[in-house]
Amino acid sequence: MITRTAKLLLLTALALFHTLVVFNNLTDFDSNYQFVRHVLVMDSTFSTNHAHWRAIGTPAFHLAFYIGIIAWEAAITVLLWCGAVYLFRALRGPAVTFNAARRIPVLGLTLSLLMWLVAFLCIGGEWFLMWQSPTWNGQQEAFRMFVIVALVLLIVMHNDADAQV
Repeated sequence: MITRTAKLLLLTALALFHTLVVFNNLTDFDSNYQFVRHVLVMDSTFSTNHAHWRAIGTPAFHLAFYIGIIAWEAAITVLLWCGAVYLFRALRGPAVTFNAARRIPVLGLTLSLLMWLVAFLCIGGEWFLMWQSPTWNGQQEAFRMFVIVALVLLIVMHNDADAQV
């Protein structure tokens, strides 16, 4: 029961985190929009790099990219909260039921990993060279979140077994 509760609590903590991320992006829209805009425009990367041709200066694209990130985060949030409910409902059931209840949480956690890896580390970090920016560099935060989510995913994916008598 302790490991099941640990899985549920860790999943719930990440659901709360993602809820706050979405809330902050919606209630302080411009702050994070500016972050996305500066990364896409590449205006604070090394002036001597030969990749400035990748920069996207179209505000409509900036907005679409940012709204896409918020939608991705919102989908993750819904999946994590639903997953927490499923785990909670299966908490006292047999191991096979609890293990089956992990499908939605695993999907939500995987989408979160993909967001941090693809959107922030691959696209932002490497394609738009976010790592070169002293001001608009979110790679450390993205890596931190990738590791936290990965650890929770590994814990949640660990098969539960019924207690031996």
